[in-house]
Amino acid sequence: MLAALIFFFTPQNVTNKFQFAFARFFRWPLSIGRSISLSLPAQQPVTGFVSRRKYNQLQNHLANVIEQLNLEHKRVEQLSGIRTRLPLEGAGLVPAQVIRASTGGSESGFIINRGISDGLAKGQFVLADNSIIGTICDVGGREAYVRLFTHPASRIEVVIARLDIDRVMAGDAGNSAKIPMVPVEHKIKVGDKVFARSKPGLLDAPIIIGTVAECKKDDQKPLLWDITIKPACDIERLENVAVIITNP
Repeated sequence: MLAALIFFFTPQNVTNKFQFAFARFFRWPLSIGRSISLSLPAQQPVTGFVSRRKYNQLQNHLANVIEQLNLEHKRVEQLSGIRTRLPLEGAGLVPAQVIRASTGGSESGFIINRGISDGLAKGQFVLADNSIIGTICDVGGREAYVRLFTHPASRIEVVIARLDIDRVMAGDAGNSAKIPMVPVEHKIKVGDKVFARSKPGLLDAPIIIGTVAECKKDDQKPLLWDITIKPACDIERLENVAVIITNP
């Protein structure tokens, strides 16, 4: 402390001479260290980053696996003794391309290049980026109309996974949907996963369909939540989808 106080009150011209003397004395070891650092190989660029769409696909796949695991745990607890199947096991996935949007807008639906000749039928679920985006509404020989779950006429049975609440989700246009009739006593959080409920002959296991984007009290019914659901993938930029065909 005494040495520090002496240096603190020493005139600047004296301390400058001391600094220069220190630099000249340790010039040789400092130069060796600098040469060693320059000779080291350059750090390799970090690789392994994925695109936002690929990241969403992986997140949706993880959510589907977790939901299926929870479902299997419930079945084991019930000791049903019935052999169950994995998600989409025994189901066929018919790949299709989006060829044009419908006249009702991007939130309504689009036309795909598959039809009756490919095994498509009304009511079948349509998959994109490991998430449900809608159902087959109308089908022809080689074309089919996909109605998105955001369509005002869409009605899909869903379950809010964290709370295990079953409801019928209705399209709300504007690239969103609504889940009605949920009492405020249930603690709904933004980001909660919403799954399309399994349906015999159409869907063997729950698959993610969206997430809770907004949850507030209904202005007209204060005892109920006003829940807004956004899709689990970027529907507006879809180019390829898959139709789920199961064996009833």
